[in-house]
Amino acid sequence: MLKRLIIGLCLLSFSVASFAVEAPDELVKRTAEDVLTIVKADKDIQAGNQEKLFALAQEKILPNFSFDKVSRLVLGKNWTKATPDQKMGFQAEFKSLLIRTYATALSKYKNQSIEYAPLRMADGATTATVKTSIVQPGGQPIAVNYTLEKQSDASWKVYDIVIEGVSLVTNYRGQFAQEIRQNGLDSLIKKLADKNKAAGVKAS
Repeated sequence: MLKRLIIGLCLLSFSVASFAVEAPDELVKRTAEDVLTIVKADKDIQAGNQEKLFALAQEKILPNFSFDKVSRLVLGKNWTKATPDQKMGFQAEFKSLLIRTYATALSKYKNQSIEYAPLRMADGATTATVKTSIVQPGGQPIAVNYTLEKQSDASWKVYDIVIEGVSLVTNYRGQFAQEIRQNGLDSLIKKLADKNKAAGVKAS
């Protein structure tokens, strides 16, 4: 599952350029191809340069998440119980966790190609699912679905990825809920912070 998650996440890379009128599937296709082009052209990234990998994830991916929604979904009922300081601390460390995850994903790119299913979305819809398939040389295709939400400025942002039927949000929610039940939210935040620090990623 982790391997598939990593491969799928390498495609989640949404440019911060102002293309608010783009349909969700057009946005996914253009930006995924753009980032994979960067990865192909940068020998340092291909060699696993952590600084460049972190910078690419920070610049191209996280700004285009609906991060408040992701945080609420991941923490579930624990979000409503959290103090403002805990919410701020969790979001900062979770962002750094995602930077680490996406940097790993980008470093795993090995000439995969992407196929895109036609977008099915009702007129006036405020959410959309973009269905893709990652084709790997010598391997089975991997289904990767991106769930996006329309923002107040008409742009689209991602709030979940489903890889082979497994949701990124659900996956993290299960992991975090167990730690919170056992040791509390502050313990989760500290563990995330320790791992991020060890990996050289600073919380923002």
